[in-house]
Amino acid sequence: MIGKVNDDYFKKAILPQTGALNPEVLVGPSMGVDAAILKIGDQFMAIAEDPIFPGPTTSPEDFGWITVHIGASDVAVTGIKPRFMTYSLLIPPETSEEYITRLVRSISVTARELGIAIVGGHTGFYGAVTVPTIGGITVWGMGREYVTPAGARAGDLVIITKGAAIEAAALLGSELGARLRAAGIAGELIAQASGRIKEMTVVEDALLAAECGGVHAMHDATEGGLARGLWEVAEASGVGLRIQRSSVMVPRDVKAVCGHFNLNPYEVISEGTLILTVDPEQAGALLTVYEKAGIPAAVIGKVVPKAEGRRWVEADGGEQDLLPPRVDHFWEAFFGALAQG
Repeated sequence: MIGKVNDDYFKKAILPQTGALNPEVLVGPSMGVDAAILKIGDQFMAIAEDPIFPGPTTSPEDFGWITVHIGASDVAVTGIKPRFMTYSLLIPPETSEEYITRLVRSISVTARELGIAIVGGHTGFYGAVTVPTIGGITVWGMGREYVTPAGARAGDLVIITKGAAIEAAALLGSELGARLRAAGIAGELIAQASGRIKEMTVVEDALLAAECGGVHAMHDATEGGLARGLWEVAEASGVGLRIQRSSVMVPRDVKAVCGHFNLNPYEVISEGTLILTVDPEQAGALLTVYEKAGIPAAVIGKVVPKAEGRRWVEADGGEQDLLPPRVDHFWEAFFGALAQG
């Protein structure tokens, strides 16, 4: 298996192992919750950690940008602005100083752009490491209020930004462009997919939503994609969903790239897709904010009582169960294609 451990093992062997109890932990480890919330004095601290590794052709500049934005996104979805970070850079012994310098500079520049101070970390060469790897980036910030994936309420509208399979399309387009061209995929579509690397963030999406108000839950669609992200919000909140599949944006380049690898765009990794549940009276204002910011967004459904279930509603009126994929097939397709050359 590649990717996160499966749900059953996580619940059985990992989730119970959380050290000492502490009343300052308001939101701790949980399914689909990527940031903890701590009560520190009269404020709330949101804190999250992620490992990051590059693709074979990822430039150090893009690697640095992705590192900061993925870490910062997990904090921003709480509605709290990311302000501080540390990171551990684990490097193969043969890595050039030029590569390291470019990567570290990119991390610093990107953090500065987001107003994040780098306050510590670790850098070292290790023989067990085969590619430059961020062993962990930890990001945190403080605020007076917060949201979590567990806040969705019956009656909320469900909004997403950018569309489905953003990260999958970006990585496939960037790393496997030659294979896609050989298969007859238009160069324009491959370029569009590859350019989505810089869409693999929900920092701006989430902070704009928090400023606008009326947002009850936020979650980014990472492994398992939109389907899993929606299910995790519903599961955490104890609610049902009615999601209009035809309302989900799946751009042409995403369809083409995912289609070549027989990947379901609703069920593959999609860092950059923000899922929100919003008070219906304020959803219009949020969509206007997104339009002004140049962030594609759409209402794709609504939150309903749990007893009504979680369903995809098809264009013909038919319905299907909305379930989390047990495996994100992106990883096997991606690494399998890389191995074939």
